[in-house]
Amino acid sequence: MLKVKVDADDPAARIRAVAQAAPDARLIVDPNESWDFALLERLQPLLGELGVALVEQPLPAGQDEALEGFQPSAPICADESAHVTADLGALRGRYQAVNLKLDKAGGLTEALAMLGAARASGFQVMTGCMVCPSLAVAPALHLAAQSDFVDLDGPWWLSEDWKGGVVVRDGRIAPPVPGFWGEPG
Repeated sequence: MLKVKVDADDPAARIRAVAQAAPDARLIVDPNESWDFALLERLQPLLGELGVALVEQPLPAGQDEALEGFQPSAPICADESAHVTADLGALRGRYQAVNLKLDKAGGLTEALAMLGAARASGFQVMTGCMVCPSLAVAPALHLAAQSDFVDLDGPWWLSEDWKGGVVVRDGRIAPPVPGFWGEPG
């Protein structure tokens, strides 16, 4: 699984180049709100041809109504448009997936409620994070185990993380060492 960050500057060539360089990878394309609806429509044949697994927040948050009834060739995931459970109702019929981030939800309790509500509404689920230390990613692992897609790379963007935090082993995130949250009481 590779996440391809692209903007509106020739995304087709960039996505195709990554697909050719990594032909066995499943791709998540993340325009990070940089596309308009016309560009999203034009890219549908390419996204289908390449078997893109997910397109994450192609349109700016607040322009979600353009997706109403749209039948994409790859599921579209709400990221900046999805913060808390109350946001999900407005996303139905527009998105096929939602990105749950503890940072945006306000913590694990709301993110777990959002996960249940998203599943009940038929959404696929991605668990993501902001740039953050293992202290923020460790609880997200509870969501990740129940998610279709996981993007918990926040600690790897930091020059230093908490000792004993999450690590990547053989391409998988390993949980923190025992005692990371303190000694059992």
